[in-house]
Amino acid sequence: MVRLIPKDIKFFDMFAEMASNLGDGARLLKQTLEDFQDVDARVQQLKDIEHRGDDMTHNILTKLNQTFITPFDREDIYRLASSLDDVLDFVYAAGVRLVMYKITSAPPAASILAGIIVKQSDQLTDALARLGKKHDNVLENCVEINRLENEADGVARAAIAVLFEKEKDPISLIKLKELYEVLETATDKAEDAANVLEGVVLKSA
Repeated sequence: MVRLIPKDIKFFDMFAEMASNLGDGARLLKQTLEDFQDVDARVQQLKDIEHRGDDMTHNILTKLNQTFITPFDREDIYRLASSLDDVLDFVYAAGVRLVMYKITSAPPAASILAGIIVKQSDQLTDALARLGKKHDNVLENCVEINRLENEADGVARAAIAVLFEKEKDPISLIKLKELYEVLETATDKAEDAANVLEGVVLKSA
């Protein structure tokens, strides 16, 4: 009898919406790091995007509590929503650092890291669009997200090494090091989301 109750597929649309919102935030951060125009206004826009993401996460978790049969494991739905929310939280946190620390320019490595987050967001968007249909290529998306996280690790390590070698002002060193670390953590959180997706696909294989 239970099997006659349809699984609620609305979750797929909600996750796709979350990924799209994350992509908006990541692209806005990258633009800000590349030209540093209207930084305060752009970080306020980032805050709005992050708040929208919080609302989307809340809506998914509320629906999870109201849904009897879910399209995949309840725990995975919770972890996927939380991971996507974490990525956007760190994207916003990077923007906050620009205002809080009055950073008016950053080395190219910062925008490179933001660009990696954009690429990961695009991969997540693509994977989540496929998740409710066929799982074709979702694992490939996950592999690419993990590869991008490894690339971000290398970029962040190299950038921090250059900072310690060349930056004479210890305050500037601390500010930029923290910015790099926040950006790199965002790529870690995207990898967490990919790991959840990979588990979902393998369980349903």
